[in-house]
Order: sequence, then C-alpha cells, then structure tokens
Amino acid sequence: MFDTLSEIWATLSHNKLRTSLTGFAVSWGIFMLIALLGAGNGLLNAFMNNRFEVETNSMEIWPGRLSKPYKGMKEGTWISFDSKDVALLKSPEFSDVIDIVSPEISISSTIVLGAQHVSANVRGATAEFKDIEKIKLESGRFINSNDERDFAKVVVINSRLAKNLLDDKENYRRIMGSYVNINGLAFKVIGIIHTDEMSSSNYCYAPFEVVKMLRGGSDRVDGIVFTFHGLSSIKENEQFEARLKEAIARLHYASPDDTRVAYIWNRFTQDLQTNKAMNIINVALWILGIFTLVSGIVGVSNIMLISVKERTHEFGIRKAIGARPWSILKLILGESVTITAFFGYIGMLLGLIACQVMNATIASNPLDVGINEEGHMYLYIFKDPTVGLGVAAGATILIIAAGTLAGLIPAWKASRVKPIEALRDE
Repeated sequence: MFDTLSEIWATLSHNKLRTSLTGFAVSWGIFMLIALLGAGNGLLNAFMNNRFEVETNSMEIWPGRLSKPYKGMKEGTWISFDSKDVALLKSPEFSDVIDIVSPEISISSTIVLGAQHVSANVRGATAEFKDIEKIKLESGRFINSNDERDFAKVVVINSRLAKNLLDDKENYRRIMGSYVNINGLAFKVIGIIHTDEMSSSNYCYAPFEVVKMLRGGSDRVDGIVFTFHGLSSIKENEQFEARLKEAIARLHYASPDDTRVAYIWNRFTQDLQTNKAMNIINVALWILGIFTLVSGIVGVSNIMLISVKERTHEFGIRKAIGARPWSILKLILGESVTITAFFGYIGMLLGLIACQVMNATIASNPLDVGINEEGHMYLYIFKDPTVGLGVAAGATILIIAAGTLAGLIPAWKASRVKPIEALRDE
C-alpha cells in the first residue's frame, strides 16, 4: 500500500501544473456545491423563522362579504361573526373534524406603567388559544379558565413590551406581578411571552370576556381559530372548507354557494405547499451544485486519459515483467481518487468558510420591512446559512465516487494495453 501511495505521489508531483489545474476544477465544483447548499439553507431557515409558530393542523377564519344578492341582502354586504359562529364550530355538526375552538378580538390601547406608556394591541384570548398558537412563555403563565370565569383583570405581555415599559433590556422580568393601566383599569402582569430580539411588536393578551367588556360588550368577534383532525390531503381540506363556508352562509342567511362569506387561512395546506416548495429548492440546489462538480470530474477524466496515453510505453513494460491488469487499474484509480479527494476537501473547507462568512455578515442583519400596527417589523433574508454533518458526509462520499468515476475509463483503458503494442509506442 505504501509503495502504491509513493508511486501515485511521485507521478502527480512530476506534473505539478497539470495536477493543480485539474484539482482547481474539482475544488471549485465542491466549493460551489457546499456554498449553494449553505445559501439555500440560509434562505429556508430565514423563511421558517419569519413564519408564525402555530399548529399546522389549524385554521383561522374571518368574516367576509356577500358576492351576490340573496333574500333582500345586497352584494357586498359584510358578514359579522359573533358567538353564534363560535357555537357553530363547537356544535356536533363539526365535531367529527374540529377539536379546539377559540374566538379572537382585539383593541388598540395605551398601556401605562408609572411614567412609561406604550401603544399596544390588546388581544382577547381564551385558555385554549395558547396551544393553538404555540405561544412561548418566558415567565409566569397564560390565561386560564379561572381567569375567564372570574373576569380577572390580568394580562400576559411580550418581552419587547416589558422592556419598553421598564426601559430595561436586562431585568425586564421584574415586571411580573406589577399592575399596568389599560383603558383606565389596573391589570396584573401574570406572564411574559418570548419575542424575537429584532421584533418591535407590541401586543398582549387578556381574558376574552374582559377585552370584550373593554370594547363595549359587543358580541362581535374578529375571527375564530381552531384545530382539526382527520384531514390529511388537500382535497379533504378543500371539501371541509366548502362545507364550513356553506354552514356559515346558512347561519347568516346568505346563498349556500357564496364562497366569500368567510375567508379561511388553512395552515395545514399552506404547510404542505411550503414544504413542497422547500424540497424543490433543495433538490434544485443539489442538482446545480452537482452539475458544477461534474465539470470538474470531466476535467479529471480528460487529464487521466492524457496521462494514460503518455504512459502507454510504461504500462507495456509493467505488463511485460508480470504486472497484472488489476495493479495498473488500481494505480490509475488511485491517482484519480487522490486528486479529487485532496482538492475536493480543500473546496469543501473553503465552502464551509464561505458559509460562516455569510452567517457572520448577511445572516446577522435582519431587514426592516416597515412599520405595521404594532411597530417595526424585521425579517431575516438569511439565517444560519450552514450545512450539517450529514451534508459533509454526503459530500465526502460524492468526492470519492467522483474520483472513481473520473478514473474508471482511463484505468480500464490502461489495464487493456497489450505489452507488444505498448513497447512499440513512442
């Protein structure tokens, strides 16, 4: 083995320029593969980070308006949701599909703590809302059934709001147990929700019935969220959505086939489509990177063919003194794998460094996309644009396979050299 490796090294060292140029093509190919996969992961991770963290088997429904006149009601008449719509979703009619139901209402308000005051969106929430929306608590607890029953004046705020109210970015959790003023009423802070450091959203949650009272006691709800089960395909989801809209139209005396009486955000079908799109992007990046690597492999194969042609006389002598075809095949394959492995690992290392550079520059600076009703909104273009150990292992296997394929035809040709014809070759 040592003799074989020494011979491979001597051959490659004899043609330094040719070996280096060939190796550069391999390095560039594997560098592009790793860099593209890292950039793709950065885009996908940023997209996942910018998405709302909610149960994927959930839907949110909002009132719409009539798309056609019906029984005296004009086209364009707005529908208003109220407790009857909540009761409909909780009724036996939909118990075969719907699990947890939570209505939504909100008001814009100013929250005051001492001399500090901030504008906020106060959302009415039920105890079930936390599980549907996957709310992450840093401290304390969320609204529970006792709060709803007792009309408790309690509030759960996000960490950004707590920092602004205390003007303290480090010890903001000491706001727990404090009383803040919302619309002239004192609310006790019972929990703090985790908010991304780059977000400026100001929102908080209070018991649904209390927020309803702050809004004048109206029975109107802004929307309804619910979880469901048993809908595993896009077709099944579409059929259920049509069934739900028909029931809502019936409840509000609209035409049964009026599909605009409600708007539905189906997180399950969106998640399916998102995952499909991400898989397509990932496959496309692999294909693009592999085709870039193929150009390097072709270069190695061509150089090895030239090398075999130049060494035909040498191979004839080897065969004449007893060398077997396998020993020559092994020698050429070894040279090919050595070139691709050595320069391939250099390209992989540079690709990993490029991913770290992207992570330290582009990925660390979220983009301010403007101001919404709750404050500034920041989105990541890149986030964690790196590749995992699985990709590195896959690239290693790919490099070895590439080297073997690149040298296979030249090695086979070299092993087939006939001693007599080779010794005549000049």
